[in-house]
Amino acid sequence: MSRDKGRGKGLVSARELALDVLTRVDENKAYSNLQLNSALQRASLSSQDAGLATELVYGTVSRLNTLDYFLERFVTKGIHKLQPWVRNLLRLSLYQIMYLERIPPHAVVNEAVNLAKRRGHQGISGMVNGVLRNVLRSREKLVLPGNLSPVERIALEHSHPQWLVERWILQYGESAAEAICRANNEPPAVSVRVNTTMISRDEMLAQMKEAGLNAVASALSPEGILVLSGGNMALSDWYRDGQISVQDESSMLVGRAVGPASGMRVLDCCAAPGGKTAHMAELMEDRGEIIANDLHEHKRKLISAQAERLGLDSIHTITGDALDLVQKYAPGSFDRILLDAPCSGLGVIRRKPDLKWTKTPGDIGEIAGLQRKLLDSVSSLLRVGGILVYSTCTIDPEENEGTVRHFLETHPGFGLPEKSSAEWDKLDSAAGGVGVQILPQDYNSDGFYISRLQRFS
Repeated sequence: MSRDKGRGKGLVSARELALDVLTRVDENKAYSNLQLNSALQRASLSSQDAGLATELVYGTVSRLNTLDYFLERFVTKGIHKLQPWVRNLLRLSLYQIMYLERIPPHAVVNEAVNLAKRRGHQGISGMVNGVLRNVLRSREKLVLPGNLSPVERIALEHSHPQWLVERWILQYGESAAEAICRANNEPPAVSVRVNTTMISRDEMLAQMKEAGLNAVASALSPEGILVLSGGNMALSDWYRDGQISVQDESSMLVGRAVGPASGMRVLDCCAAPGGKTAHMAELMEDRGEIIANDLHEHKRKLISAQAERLGLDSIHTITGDALDLVQKYAPGSFDRILLDAPCSGLGVIRRKPDLKWTKTPGDIGEIAGLQRKLLDSVSSLLRVGGILVYSTCTIDPEENEGTVRHFLETHPGFGLPEKSSAEWDKLDSAAGGVGVQILPQDYNSDGFYISRLQRFS
C-alpha cells in the first residue's frame, strides 16, 4: 500500500506535493530546494511523507535525462509535447519504478492515475495509466544499449549532461569522471560543526549518543561530527542554543586552512550565509575581529543571525561588492583573508541537483574571469606575512587551479606558505599543485577547492 494513502480531505499527499514542486521547477526554472522547502512548510505531512516527497523531488531532478530517455520509448507524441504537470507525473512515477524498490509498482501506477483524474480529464488519466502499465510490462526495455560511447553511457547511466561528462573526462579521466557522477546521485551526509567556544566535540558526541543518535567524529575536521541518523539537526536544541552548526565536512576545512588565531584581524570577502565566518571566530576563541562582507543586505542579516545564535561578538558584518573593499580598507590591514569566491557550484550537485541542468560551459569561463578580478583586488589588503585562502565549492580546474596559477604568475610577492598544519599537509600531499581539490567521491562530502597563499613582500 502507498505510504501517503489515508490522508484527510483537503490535505496534500507526498506525491501531490512533489508533483507541484517539480512542475514549478520545470515551468519557471525555479530552484528545487527552495520550492521544496517552502512547500513542506505549508503542508502538514508526517515526517515519513515529507521524506518521501523530498526523495521524489531530488531523485526525479537528479535522474532527469535518464527518465526522459526511457519515457520517450513509451510516450507516442514525445515527452516534451505533454503539459508540464503530466510530464512530471510520468517522470516521478518512472523514478519510483526504476529506483525505489520499496514501493510496489502497482501502487505507483494507482497513485499516478488518481492524481491524473483529479488534475485533468479522463483522456489524460487513461494515457498515464497506459504508459505506466506498458512500462511495467516492458521492464526489460529499461536498459541502456551496449553501443553507446563512454560519454553517452556515463551521461545516461548516472544522469548528467553530456558536455559536463565530456569536460570531466578530459580533466580527470574516464574512471574519475564516472565516480564524480555516481557520487553526485548519492544522498548528502549530515554533518555538524561543534561550537568549541561552548562545548568540546567529545562532550557533544556523548550528548548525542545519550539522546539515541547515531553520530561519529569526523575524520576530516577536528570540530566535525557526522550524524548518521537523527533527524534535522537545525531543529535540535543544540542548534538553537548555539552549540552546533550544520556544515559540510569539506566546508569545515576552509576555516582551518585560514588558520586564524586569537587577536587577529580577518577579512571574509564573500561571507554569506556565515558558516565559515563563524567557524573562524570559534577558532579565534571569539577574540579579535572578523569583517564579514556580502553583496546583499538580506544575506548580511543571515551572517549576523548566525553570529548571534552562536554567541560570537568578534564578527562585524558589512554590505558591498567585494571588488570595492580596497576602497574601504588600507592596504596590508588584515592578518588573514578568506575569499570564498562565487563559483559554478559544480561540487555541490548532490545538494542542488538542478545545477547540472542549468549550467553551461560559458558560465564557467565568465565566472572564472570574475574570480581572477576578485583575487587580484582583495590580495592588496593582506599584510606581508599574512595568509590568504582562496576557496570554491566547484571542481572545475579553470575556476580553481587555473585561477590561482594566474594569480601567482601576476603577483610575484605571493607564494605557497612556508609553514602549515599537519592536517593541511596530509590533504596537500594527496593533491599536489597549488591547492587541494576535493572531489565528491573522495570523502563522501561536497566537492571543494582550497588554496593557501602567503604574502612575502
